[in-house]
Amino acid sequence: LLGCLLSVESFAADPPPYEHGPDSQPNDSVPHGVVTQHVWLSSRVFPGTKRHYSVYVPKQYDGQTPAALMVFQDGHAFQGTTGDFRLPVVFDNLIAKGDMPVTIAVMIDPGYTGELPETRGWRPRPENRSVEYDTVSGDYAEFLVTEILPEIEKQYRITSNPELRAICGNSSGGICAFGVAWHRPDQFRKVLSHIGSFTNIRGGHHYAAMIRKTPKKPIRVFLQDGENDLDNEHGNWPLANQQMAKSLAFAGYDYKFVFGTGAHNGNHGGAIFPDSLRWLWRGWKDLTP
Repeated sequence: LLGCLLSVESFAADPPPYEHGPDSQPNDSVPHGVVTQHVWLSSRVFPGTKRHYSVYVPKQYDGQTPAALMVFQDGHAFQGTTGDFRLPVVFDNLIAKGDMPVTIAVMIDPGYTGELPETRGWRPRPENRSVEYDTVSGDYAEFLVTEILPEIEKQYRITSNPELRAICGNSSGGICAFGVAWHRPDQFRKVLSHIGSFTNIRGGHHYAAMIRKTPKKPIRVFLQDGENDLDNEHGNWPLANQQMAKSLAFAGYDYKFVFGTGAHNGNHGGAIFPDSLRWLWRGWKDLTP
């Protein structure tokens, strides 16, 4: 949903932008990780799809100690050193400071059912994005756990401790991140959602009630949204995120909700990305890889 809505509905209402802080700026004094590009040309869980993905490996990864893991939906929005999120820069800085563990990031794009474009981005729109991200099921978690991660583990030692596995996304990628941890807390226990689409695109509005009525799961959740986010036939994004936060509070979850003035884009989430990661990964030094 994010790709088509960004250009149509949100920018007219955009407030003054949030500014990036020092941890989102390149720092020549810290070790720099490497991002490599890959393609995934078939899928058992999502037949007929193909996609791009990239992998960030921090300089501190030694091949012996298992690394923490963080998966990102709409990976193209995170992989660069410029733009809203600047993942390689932020990870370099926070890992060097000890604010997060040595973490391998897997940045995965949604599936295309037609020809796979040579370049990554919002256009052309990935046909299978909403099916993969907005559907309230364990399918995307199954895709990660049985297809993508075994491939990553052929090259890198990844921790099996779910407390050291996080997942992040924007818009429909945000509800997808929550859904993965919700359905597979044995695999992922940290969630970072920006402008999450917890609305009725494919039933995601039910999560707020499910949280209240289901025994508490061992997951930590960070939510970000803004008062100028979307309001359309699927629902009201600010209200949906507030409902999620209230449900998480009611059920006693370890959660944080940051609500600003932003619209349906990555500006606010990107500006606070370093602080969000610090909160999400707090206490990591007490965990066993």
